[in-house]
Amino acid sequence: MPRASRAPDYTMRHLAAFVAVADAGTISGAAERLHLSQSSVSAAVTELERALRAQLCIRRRAHGVQLTPTGEAVLDRARALLRQAGDLEDVATGAQGLVSGPLAIGCYPSLGPTMLPSLLYEFTARYPGVNVEFHEDTQNRLHGRLEGGELDLVIVYELDLPDEWHRVRLASRQPSVFFAADQPLAAGDGPIDLAALREEPMVLLDSPPSAQHALQLCAEAGFGPRIAFRTHNYETARAFVGRGLGWTILVQRPRLDVTYEGLPLVARLIGNPVVADVSVVIAWPQRSTPSRAARAFIKFATEREHPSK
Repeated sequence: MPRASRAPDYTMRHLAAFVAVADAGTISGAAERLHLSQSSVSAAVTELERALRAQLCIRRRAHGVQLTPTGEAVLDRARALLRQAGDLEDVATGAQGLVSGPLAIGCYPSLGPTMLPSLLYEFTARYPGVNVEFHEDTQNRLHGRLEGGELDLVIVYELDLPDEWHRVRLASRQPSVFFAADQPLAAGDGPIDLAALREEPMVLLDSPPSAQHALQLCAEAGFGPRIAFRTHNYETARAFVGRGLGWTILVQRPRLDVTYEGLPLVARLIGNPVVADVSVVIAWPQRSTPSRAARAFIKFATEREHPSK
């Protein structure tokens, strides 16, 4: 029988046991999660390895289970197959209209407080059966967690994303320079020439990809900035700017004009160099199939941001 048409030698039970072991890190932990005996879980993983003709994990007494490189590669595919199996069961039982289950969303930190609160509030109100897990992290770490199957989707800036990721555009942001309201350059009208800041201290949002983007803009303007302070937190960057400790570049709406201390900020667009808008996107790997909950979130978020579509 051709490979494409023959039934695989493994079952969903085998895959579920393997994923549980990978998540728990031990056979005993997986058995507790699945409400099975340890011997049943161990046997299921062994049968999966036999069916795939590959070692997926190394079992070390008193030290838990460690996935092999092949096991790491199989893990996210196994998660995807289990999600698809759940979707198939929903269709067969007539529950295809119900959206439920877990949904793990990763988000770049500066988008967490500015975009996600209202979006998640409205989504969970419409789909109360979805259990949303929210994770903030830098873009490089979100990449690893998404590729590793820990996250279903990420909401990030469209900067330095892998070509093989699917993405859906949600919004557009204009990079702006933020000043304390009493700084001389804050009083100017119109876009600013970035080169005018070459001698002024900068507060750098040192979180990928924001740092690289800001430094690249400065390089295009012909200078390297005088970095006075670095921070991984965009609210800290804004707070330092509000105290007059420097200027910063943020890809944020200019309406965010007050710090936690109540100090006013002024945002000016960049006129030189010419700066392209930066898109905010939902992204996921091409090789993964989004779950029903993930597809519902993508559709909901897209229609919410672009109601005419």
